[in-house]
Amino acid sequence: MEPKKLRIAVIGVGHLGEYHVQKYKAHPGVELTGVVDTNSNRLHEIADRYHIRAYPNHRDVLDQVDAVSLAVTTEMHFEVAKDVLAKGVHMLIEKPITYDLGEADTLIRMARERGLVLQVGLVERFNPAIVKMMPLLKNPVFVESHRMNLFTTRGLDVDVVLDLMIHDLDIILNIIPSPVREIHAVGMPVITEKTDIANARIIFENGTAANLTASRVSGKMLRKIRVFQTDSYISADCGKRQITVISLDNRKRNSHNFPEVTTSKRVYAKSDPLNDEIIAFIHAVANRSEPAVTGEDGRNALRVALNIIEQIKRGRRNFTPLF
Repeated sequence: MEPKKLRIAVIGVGHLGEYHVQKYKAHPGVELTGVVDTNSNRLHEIADRYHIRAYPNHRDVLDQVDAVSLAVTTEMHFEVAKDVLAKGVHMLIEKPITYDLGEADTLIRMARERGLVLQVGLVERFNPAIVKMMPLLKNPVFVESHRMNLFTTRGLDVDVVLDLMIHDLDIILNIIPSPVREIHAVGMPVITEKTDIANARIIFENGTAANLTASRVSGKMLRKIRVFQTDSYISADCGKRQITVISLDNRKRNSHNFPEVTTSKRVYAKSDPLNDEIIAFIHAVANRSEPAVTGEDGRNALRVALNIIEQIKRGRRNFTPLF
C-alpha cells in the first residue's frame, strides 16, 4: 500500500504564498487540500490556476488538513496561527514569527503542548551557500553580512530589519554559540515611513562580533555573509548560491616558509531553497520530528530584531546591554 499523503493547505496566497502552492503541488507525498485568502479575486485566481479548492476563511479548512503553510501579512500571523494550532494542525509560518515576543511565546507553547511541528520560514537557512558553510566553521571571530535589495512594494508591512535583516540575524545566531552581550544599531527611512536602511553591530559573550547591513532601496542586489576565523575566510553568497573559502595550507610552504594561501569556490546554481524548506517541513510533520528552524529559532531572531528596531527609533549612539 502507498503511504497516506499529508493533507496541506496554504493560507495566504500572495506573491510568496503562490510559491508555496507550487512546491506542495509538485510533491508526491502531499495532497494540496485548498488555498485560503481574504482577497477574493486573488483567491480565485490562484485556485483556478492550480485547480485547487478555494476557502475565503482559514477556519473552514482546518478540519480537513494535517498541516498548513501560513503566508498572510505579519500583522495577521498571531490571530491566524493560534487558530491553526488550537485545531491541532502543524504549521510552517513565514518570517517573522510575529511582531511580539509574548505572542511568539504563546504559539511556541501551544505547539509544544499539542506535540505539533512549528517551523519558521527563515528560508536562507536552506540556501546551499549557508548549508555548505556550516561544517567549515570553527570558532568565528568576526561575521559580516550585507543584504541589499532593489525597492519593491512587497513586504512593506514591516521595516527592513524584519523584512530582510532577520534572515542574517537567524543565521548568525545559529552559527555563534554564545549569548548576545551588546547591540548597537542605526537606521533611517528613505522611501517608506518605516526604516529602509539599517546597520547593527552585535557583540557576543565569547567576544565574537557581527556587523549587519540591510537595505531595500539599494541600486543592486547583494546577499552575502562573510565569516573570519583563525585559519580561513569564508564568503557565502546567498544570491549567487556559491561559497568561496580562502585558507592556509600548512602542507605547502612558499619561499619564505609561510603556508600558502589557497582559494576554492563552489557553485550550487540548480538549488531551490524554498523547496528544500518545504521538504524539511513535510519530513518533520511526517516523522513528528523537530523542524530545521524551530519556533524558538524564530523567537530568538525576533528578540534581537526588536531590540535593533527599538534602538533605531530612539536614535541611540552608544552600546546598550541586551539584558
